[in-house]
Amino acid sequence: MLHREPCRLSFRSWLAVTVGVLLGWKPSACSDLPGSRPNILLLMADDLGIGDVGCYGNNTIRTPNIDRLAKDGVMLTQHIAAASVCTPSRAAFLTGRYPVRSGMVSSNGYRVLQWTAASGGLPTNETTFAKILKDTGYATGLIGKWHLGLNCRSSKDHCHHPLNHGFDHFYGMPFSMMGDCVHWELSEKRVGLENKLNFCSQIMAIAALTFTTGKLIHLMTGSWALVIWSTVAAILLSVSSYFTGALIVHADCFLMRNHTITEQPMHFHRTTSLILKEISSFVKRNKQGPFLLFVSFLQVHTPLITTEKFAGRSLHGPYGDNTEEMDWMVGQILDTLDVEGLTNNTLVYFTSDHGGSLEAQLGNNQYGGWNGIYKG
Repeated sequence: MLHREPCRLSFRSWLAVTVGVLLGWKPSACSDLPGSRPNILLLMADDLGIGDVGCYGNNTIRTPNIDRLAKDGVMLTQHIAAASVCTPSRAAFLTGRYPVRSGMVSSNGYRVLQWTAASGGLPTNETTFAKILKDTGYATGLIGKWHLGLNCRSSKDHCHHPLNHGFDHFYGMPFSMMGDCVHWELSEKRVGLENKLNFCSQIMAIAALTFTTGKLIHLMTGSWALVIWSTVAAILLSVSSYFTGALIVHADCFLMRNHTITEQPMHFHRTTSLILKEISSFVKRNKQGPFLLFVSFLQVHTPLITTEKFAGRSLHGPYGDNTEEMDWMVGQILDTLDVEGLTNNTLVYFTSDHGGSLEAQLGNNQYGGWNGIYKG
């Protein structure tokens, strides 16, 4: 039987080999019993720095549950992620292929999907490990973050949805946690859009003032149409800027269960408990196994939303608080395996999609993860 695996920040090729061995093994008739094939539990952090957990040398952020995986299992120390941002790195994680081969890269600087409603995502003809396992009889589930696309030609076709990539069950964010979800100062797109709309509004207001002045001093002839339309355009652009933040929250920050939106926008104070409840429910439903459960944490991506129980507890501000809450979640998930008697028949693997978000800075404050003892 397989015991708990490691704290390590990744395994792309190792997982492919392991899954291949598991799928290539054909048990004899006498051993083809319930539980003869291991359950697989994948735990993926979002933007976690390798030096920010205890088993990799950090002695100030408390991560006892992740460290327990390292102590009881195996810890990897050599790894290069396929990309330094979410969309391409996760595409590589699921497929075992460089993201350029699935088209999950770009050359214009926007290397992640920018909107939930954007057309595009992981092509459905890509082979994911979820598809492989599902074809061999595994129940498959993804809980948490997706960020690999949703729609193609309409808002409801869901062509890039996780259920089209080998997962039987999905609960979580089809997009990603981001600062704009809470109108944070560190903004991915809200501030830029607001500035552009405000600039255009000012240009139209100046134009309206210029046309009005020209008419009043008789330097311009004709109707007042230009004045009216430029004034209307200035007002509309200003109103659009005012509501941009709320629109982004509504459009991108919501939860889905399979194809149904369950919460829009999200109520972040209860997101952690909802995700843990969904994980527990999936495990209990499928404890006769075998199952693949991919838990894709919303932690520790900015804006580092942390429940009251963990806020202000760490020595490293919001990032440390968020990391310690995620570690607690890992412990809750492992406890669920223990209660259901699945610990000794479940391969547990913990990783991060890539390193810390070093660019998440504002003034003298470092909000994103860092790479600790492995800087650079």
